Amino acid sequence: MTNNIDLAFKKGKIENRPLLITYSVCGDPNKKKSLEILKSISEHIDIAELGCPFNCPQADGPDIQNSTYRAIKNGINMQQTFELVKNYKRYKNSKPLILMGYYQIIFHYGEKKFVKKCKEVGVDGLIVVDLPWPDNKNFAKLCKKNSICFVQLIAPTTTKERMKLIIKDSHQMIYQISMISTTGRKLKVSAKEIIRNYKIIKRINPKKNVVIGFGITKKTISSLKECNGLVIGSAICRAISTSLKSRQNPVKKLNKMVKELKTQIS
Repeated sequence: MTNNIDLAFKKGKIENRPLLITYSVCGDPNKKKSLEILKSISEHIDIAELGCPFNCPQADGPDIQNSTYRAIKNGINMQQTFELVKNYKRYKNSKPLILMGYYQIIFHYGEKKFVKKCKEVGVDGLIVVDLPWPDNKNFAKLCKKNSICFVQLIAPTTTKERMKLIIKDSHQMIYQISMISTTGRKLKVSAKEIIRNYKIIKRINPKKNVVIGFGITKKTISSLKECNGLVIGSAICRAISTSLKSRQNPVKKLNKMVKELKTQIS
């Protein structure tokens, strides 16, 4: 299966750099600004990860929870999320887009209906935090049939035996969780240890694209650029929060911030 995510990684390899992947919550700080932020940062990023607002985000720390709260308060639902994705993908400089969410959203919507809608609006990949392997095998196959990359997660606690099975069933992108924590926490482990875990995954299957997320900030990003891609999310959500508090334009602030992050790994 080849899709836009594959092409993005190929470009990164040609340019000898990791991909920059940003995460923001759909509808934060509002629907209009959320789309403007995506369009604005697209000139600097390789893949956009968009969170589906959910009232029980178990994996998320305070920054993403605050973003999610604002989005829910704005009344953002899956229909509006799909509309925003569709509008973004119409933008001439749009990048591959991965929807991130929780299984209850998909279950409520209906698996087949959800995947069909994702394909219709231009979603390139899916991350479902609380649907681990092997429970996700059937859903991952459904995604693959619709040319959507289902992103498997590998944690620091994943055994090598289990890791091999997950990688065998994975699509073209794997998400390596850097540490045992919720998102946005200060890195509890060294960059060397994270890269050591990254290399274990790559040795099992060098062809798989492995991205690292959780705790990635302006201070830590350059020390991890040996990997295929880096996900920065909580720092994005935090920047939106500080912009709102200081009555600044979050679109301009994030454009500048993401541009600086790209420079650090290029």
